[in-house]
Amino acid sequence: MRRLEGKVALITGGARGIGRAFAEAYAREGARVAVADIDGPAAEATAAALGGDHIGLRMDVTDQASIDAAVARVDDWGGGIDVLLNNAAVFDLAPIVEITRESYERVFAVNVAGTLFTLQAVARVMIARGRGGRIINMASQAGRRGEALVAVYCASKAAIISITQSAGLDLIKHRINVNGISPGVVDTPMWDEVDALFARYENKPIGQKKREVGAAVPYGRMGRPEDLTGMAVFLASDEADYIVAQTFNVDGGQWMS
Repeated sequence: MRRLEGKVALITGGARGIGRAFAEAYAREGARVAVADIDGPAAEATAAALGGDHIGLRMDVTDQASIDAAVARVDDWGGGIDVLLNNAAVFDLAPIVEITRESYERVFAVNVAGTLFTLQAVARVMIARGRGGRIINMASQAGRRGEALVAVYCASKAAIISITQSAGLDLIKHRINVNGISPGVVDTPMWDEVDALFARYENKPIGQKKREVGAAVPYGRMGRPEDLTGMAVFLASDEADYIVAQTFNVDGGQWMS
């Protein structure tokens, strides 16, 4: 018996990178997967590549109407939603004196408000269906402590850890378990963008920051998307029934707690 057999899972930011690895893992474990992404065609392509009964759809987590429409579509398609994996996120960095209001508002709109209001919309569906569910929020090691150049992103991921705690305590009475995953540095196309930003502000050649952070991981390398899928499957499964309001580090030992 596969661990997610018969479950319906919605994954935001699911078209590529870590989100795609989650979609592939959930499909292997028997879930019917709804791949949601701001890039609708990419979401559809990822869903098609999974094979079987899966769907891809466009979803903008900064737009409440888009959230509501996507959640309603998945609820109708799946006959309910059993698992939400809040993975959509953006990154930016700058010294404190150079942070712009535009950057702050974009990061918080996607990372914090997007997570919160997607969680809310799916929780309402789960409560109405009356069969409980699992909600998994993607935090980050950046949410565990500050970084000189990464104040806004760090703050956004600290907020995810806090929202996970509050939502977990509130929703467990409906048998909805809310937990989180806190990755370290993960080698995805997004990290190439991060590396370029560090190169600009730390005056380093392209690629040097990425090599440095990989070497600093106690495990000996940067994470890969597939390193996170075991925890994502576990938290979505019946095995995690008694786990509530926790955020788990999956980071090769980078942050010990």
